[in-house]
Amino acid sequence: MADAAPLSQELPRPRRPRFLWPGGLSARLLTLTILFVAGGGALALPPALASFERQWLLERVRAAETVSRFADIAKTSVNGPQREQLLRGAGVEWVAVQTKDLGLSLVLEGKRTSQAPYFVDLRDEAPTAWLGAPFQTLFGGPGRSVRVRAEPRFIAAQFIEVVAPDAELRKELLSYLWRMVIIVAAVATLAGGLVYLSLNLFLVRPMQRITYAMERFRAHPDDAEARVALSGRRDEIGRAEAELDRMQADLRVALNSRARLAALGEAVAKINHDLKNMLTSAQIASERLAALKDPKVSQALPRLERALDRAVKLASGVLAYGKTQEPTPDPRPVLLAAAVEAAAEEARLAESHVKLFLQIGPTEQVSADADQLHRMLVNLLRNAREAIEHQVGRASAGRVEVILIRADGASLIRVADNGPGLPDRARERLFLPFAGSGRPDGAGLGLAIARELAQGHGGDLTLAETSAKGAVFELRLPGAPPPAPVRRRTTASRPA
Repeated sequence: MADAAPLSQELPRPRRPRFLWPGGLSARLLTLTILFVAGGGALALPPALASFERQWLLERVRAAETVSRFADIAKTSVNGPQREQLLRGAGVEWVAVQTKDLGLSLVLEGKRTSQAPYFVDLRDEAPTAWLGAPFQTLFGGPGRSVRVRAEPRFIAAQFIEVVAPDAELRKELLSYLWRMVIIVAAVATLAGGLVYLSLNLFLVRPMQRITYAMERFRAHPDDAEARVALSGRRDEIGRAEAELDRMQADLRVALNSRARLAALGEAVAKINHDLKNMLTSAQIASERLAALKDPKVSQALPRLERALDRAVKLASGVLAYGKTQEPTPDPRPVLLAAAVEAAAEEARLAESHVKLFLQIGPTEQVSADADQLHRMLVNLLRNAREAIEHQVGRASAGRVEVILIRADGASLIRVADNGPGLPDRARERLFLPFAGSGRPDGAGLGLAIARELAQGHGGDLTLAETSAKGAVFELRLPGAPPPAPVRRRTTASRPA
């Protein structure tokens, strides 16, 4: 039976709904600004409508209060036609007054309707009642009346009540609402346009320049003109432009270094085959020399064989080095004093009359890959020798001192020379390939290789000190193995 397919293959992922949204930053800013300003104006509409309705109702109440005073003065002389004329002039249907003595008394009464009026108390200052009154008028339906209660101004009474048809009030409210909507839309459009122009000038245009510079640099990183034009601004945009310009410059340097390393790897790969053939011939010659019984040849032959073995290993791994990939180290206890002496011989310290001083016991050990430790020490000692040789006006003899320090379960190898030290220009790019050499004829690879090998061991290579009296490098390797046991010589007894 076949295995069930994964759930991600059985059930397709639901697609998220995509909203219609402008793609450009400018269009989004314009749309959001208009929406925010329009939203602010919409929040101001209910208080404006409530104030408009309150003022309209107060005008009707004051007119009804004036009519009630006239009717109170005229008493019974107000007949039916006159009463209707007064009510129509005040814009109400009937008027009532509440007093302490008589209670609620009807002053003017017009025609009654079958539908009960809705109630609005102008004395109630509650926000919900005040803000909800206009919407009750607008959406309550046609043919209704409103009963309004308010405090009197011209007569001595507790309150005055009037009933008025709300058709005219609804009509004027709708007219006022449309005027407010048009004003809010115009203000929102104007404000959105101004904000859009401001943001487009100070934010969007600079961001477009930065984006264009990034796209151009991505397409043609070798083009010197593919860089952002600095505006000299001191805000975040100016800082972004400056940082982008620095980043592009650093990336160009890195790309150039990478191209040079790739060219180096390609060149070394081409000569790898011929180099291995040469080393094979040298090994054959060393085997023929081993057949000779010359004591001097027998004394020098082991060193020659070790050098040839290291050369063969380096030639075999040259392709990996061209790809900037070192083999994984195989750390084992190594006698440090012997390793330093072998490296000093390959670095040719004695030929240049540079004295080597070891503050290392003959049995002291470090945990490292023997071949890679040899390469690290050779690079450090060769750099020290070349720095001493190229020092102008030197009077004293050259000196290189190697010290072993145990600290926090690690081995710290200090290599100090009495050369001229390192210039400031070389310190900034000391461990970068093709950039860290302090000499015009230097390739700048020795320290970069040594540091890469040290970091492959889990340690590091750093510049501890430098001055006109010399430089001190520290090679830190993890682990502090104990000294090697001393081998005792045994004397064979002669037969009697």
